[in-house]
Amino acid sequence: MGRTAFIFPGQGSQQVGMGKDVYDKYPEIRELHGRINRRLGFSLTDIMFGDEEKLNLTIYTQPALVLASYSLLYALGREKPELKPDYTAGHSLGEFSALVSAGSIDVEDGVWITYIRGKLMQEAVPEGKGGMAAVIGLSPQEIEETLEGIDGIVEIANYNSPEQTVISGEREAVEKAVQLLKEKGAKKVVPLAVSVPAHSSLLKEKAEEFKKYLQKIEIKDPQVPVISNITARPLTTGEEVRSELEKHFYSPVRWTQSVEFLINQGVDRFIEIGPKKVLTGLVRRINKSVNTANVQQLEDIQKL
Repeated sequence: MGRTAFIFPGQGSQQVGMGKDVYDKYPEIRELHGRINRRLGFSLTDIMFGDEEKLNLTIYTQPALVLASYSLLYALGREKPELKPDYTAGHSLGEFSALVSAGSIDVEDGVWITYIRGKLMQEAVPEGKGGMAAVIGLSPQEIEETLEGIDGIVEIANYNSPEQTVISGEREAVEKAVQLLKEKGAKKVVPLAVSVPAHSSLLKEKAEEFKKYLQKIEIKDPQVPVISNITARPLTTGEEVRSELEKHFYSPVRWTQSVEFLINQGVDRFIEIGPKKVLTGLVRRINKSVNTANVQQLEDIQKL
């Protein structure tokens, strides 16, 4: 028997209504929403189920995705209790969902700390000053070499798959990189509709502030190994998790390396828990031979 990894999506996967069927079915999830809304001081539930404009703001996207992913995980645990992961991993923000799923962070703390994270990220760089772009069809090494020659801050933010890499930084430097990478032979370079240059050194200052908030929540040893976005290796203690989350803000997401590590550990089944199928697609691009499944709603659980 091969091994199974539960994987959790990050920003960009949000959609209005995510987790609503679980909310309607399970009173425990409705109670959880109520406790979270009281702690946040506003109704995250209303935003998740009916306010697309707000849901797409980083400050709300992040906690909403953690809550939606946890809700689906809860339903999976109730309906398929025999299905357990050997590892968990999350893409960018999804690492917080993975840590919640592994029992390292309590779900209410996980939603609260990602609300704070989104708020700090939103404040980090003035509107219009940062940018990101997806580069398709050039190797990460070629991209790194090109970025080294550009004035200003532009860095690799996400190693998504062998064919897709995301860059992040100051808007002018990103625009220059887009032009040079096209000249270098990239099949496509797509500027992303984001205001926050995620996983770039522009966020380093706010990471210091985030560190203070992290001190306010309990972080336990994960019950299941969680693969670090930063090192693509397992996090197994609470101390490792705390150190990871302090640097996570401004460090690149090594998703390709994380998936390759899991496959080398014998994982042949990846179950994405959360809205859309972004990670399922990336895993297939990294290795076509593994099995993938996606839990976006209750009916998907029955197909597993």
